Amino acid sequence: MQEKIQQLIKEVESYIVESAEQLDAYKRKFTNKKGIITDLFKEFKNVPREEKRTVGQLLNTLKTKAQEKLKEFQAAALANNTQEDRPDDLTLPGDAHTLGARHPLSIVLNKIVSLFEKIGFKVAEGPEIEDDWHNFEALNFPPNHPARDMQDTFFVQRNPDWLLRTHTSSVQIRTMEKNQPPIRILSPGRVYRNEAISARAHCFFHQVEGLYIDKDVSFADMKQVLLYFAREMFGDNTRIRLRPSYFPFTEISAEMDVSCGVCNGQGCNVCKYTGWTEIMGCGMVDPHVLDNCGIDSKVYSGYAFGMGVERIAQMLYKVPDLRLYSQNDIRFLKQFEKIQ
Repeated sequence: MQEKIQQLIKEVESYIVESAEQLDAYKRKFTNKKGIITDLFKEFKNVPREEKRTVGQLLNTLKTKAQEKLKEFQAAALANNTQEDRPDDLTLPGDAHTLGARHPLSIVLNKIVSLFEKIGFKVAEGPEIEDDWHNFEALNFPPNHPARDMQDTFFVQRNPDWLLRTHTSSVQIRTMEKNQPPIRILSPGRVYRNEAISARAHCFFHQVEGLYIDKDVSFADMKQVLLYFAREMFGDNTRIRLRPSYFPFTEISAEMDVSCGVCNGQGCNVCKYTGWTEIMGCGMVDPHVLDNCGIDSKVYSGYAFGMGVERIAQMLYKVPDLRLYSQNDIRFLKQFEKIQ
């Protein structure tokens, strides 16, 4: 066995590698787990006791030389590849780097935030993993309230309940708990609902919610702010209408529609021939919500509104499938590289 190991040492020392195939052959023979060195170590247990020391030293020498030789071969191969990649003329211009573009949802979100910042709203943020109090109960969703069924929820942990927030209204609760009026905030962010993914729905999407709390705030104040937003976002000729609705955290509550920008309110397949497209919910903050947050509802009042960023983007860019926003398809995203 000693003679066999010594012959292998000489073979390793004189081995020549000139191609990737030869390098693979070397590794298969010497350094892989199924190579000859591994087999020799398995046979070592059968070596007579008086020879174990000598044979063991030779085996270790063989293994060390084989690994060192492998490193030399790999370094030489890397140097050759680098040399081959170098252009013959180093004065030639390099390859141009393709610059990225803003995501369409980022474009719309930034525009919404910018419009409301101009009239005094400040951005407020909160955690995406929320507790039941901030996401539901403080917003007039008591346990077993049927309105909870309106939002299919991803629960992270029970007792106490922790969940992925279903709306950014939880940010409004956290802000009201820590601050006294006047409060004028905008809370953009990602929200989650347990829905089947399709062209018209997704398990996550983006919202922007607004809140204004002060003395003598009226429904007319809210209507004027939302009219300003609609005309700045969709054009000076845009009209709005408010339809009665229901939300647990506002009273009175309304859905807001804008006149269809495709047909100018005349009726088309986009607005389902009604001339109107719904874009958000809104209403006066329920007094119970104010009281839950330590704000005196007999002194202060306010309004809140919330819209989906994807819905606004659909209206602006006529994207037919919500899934395109999250698939990172460069062909889709490149269409928005010139939009700021």
